Amino acid sequence: MSELTRRVIFSVIAAPVTVALVYFGNWVLTAFLGAIAATAAWEAFRMARAGGANPMARSGIVLAALIPLVVHAHYLGIFTLSIPAGAVVFLGLLASVLWLRAVADRPFVAVAITVFGILYAAMITFIYPLRYHPYAIGAGAGTALVMFPVLAVWGTDTGAYAFGRLFGKHKLMPQVSPKKTIEGAIGGMFVTVITCWLYTKWVLQPFAHLTLSLQGVVLFAIAISVAAQIGDLVESLFKRDSGVKDSSALVPGHGGILDRIDSQLFALPVAYLIIGYLLIPLP
Repeated sequence: MSELTRRVIFSVIAAPVTVALVYFGNWVLTAFLGAIAATAAWEAFRMARAGGANPMARSGIVLAALIPLVVHAHYLGIFTLSIPAGAVVFLGLLASVLWLRAVADRPFVAVAITVFGILYAAMITFIYPLRYHPYAIGAGAGTALVMFPVLAVWGTDTGAYAFGRLFGKHKLMPQVSPKKTIEGAIGGMFVTVITCWLYTKWVLQPFAHLTLSLQGVVLFAIAISVAAQIGDLVESLFKRDSGVKDSSALVPGHGGILDRIDSQLFALPVAYLIIGYLLIPLP
C-alpha cells in the first residue's frame, strides 16, 4: 500500500470521526482531547530525547492529559480555574525535579522542556471552549464553530502546497523547511480567505445562525493562516533541532500526531481569542 493511499484512508476515517466526537461534546470530547494532548506531549518529549535532553515525560504526559479534564470540570461548574491553582501545580512540578533528576541529568533543561511540552500539547484543548462558545447555541452550532478554524487551516495547507508547486520560486525559510515558498504562503492565505467566506455562507449561517462581515472573514482568515503557517514552521524547527524526520510513526502515511496538529496548536488559540469580536448573531 502506497503512502498516498494510507494518507487518503486515514483522512477519510479520521475526518468524520473527529466531527462526531466534537458534536457529542461533553466527556466524549474531553476524553478525545485528553488522549490527543497526552500523545502530542509524548511526541514532544520523544523529540527532546532525540536531541539529547531528558524531560520528565511521565509527569508531563499525565499533566497534559489532565488539562482538558480540568477545563471540562470548569465548564460543569465543579470548580473555577484560577491562576494560584495553576501556580501551585507548576511549583509542584519544579519541586519534583529534586527527586526525579540528578544534577548530571541537567534538571534545569529537563523541567523547562517538560513545562513546554505540557503547554504546547495542551493547546488542542481550545477546541473545548470553541465547542461551548456562548454564541454557539446547540451541538450543531458548536461543531460548526470548531470546524471553522480547523477547515481554515486545511485551506492554508492545501493552498500553500498547490501554489508552492505551481508558482514557488522564492524560499520562505529554507533553513527550517526547504520546500516552503513565499508564493505558497501567499497562496495559502488566499485559499483560506475563500474557504472562510464559503464556510461562513454555507455552514455558519444556516447551521449556527452566525455570520461575519466581509472584513471579519478576511481578518479571521489571514490571522488563522499566519498562525497555522507559523505553527508548521515551529514544529519543523523543533524536528531539525532534534534530528528527526517525523514526531513519531503513529499516523499511517502522516508521521505523528504533532505532524498533523502542529498548525492547529497555533490556530485554535488565535481563533478563540478573536472569534468573539468578529461573530455576528443572525436574527
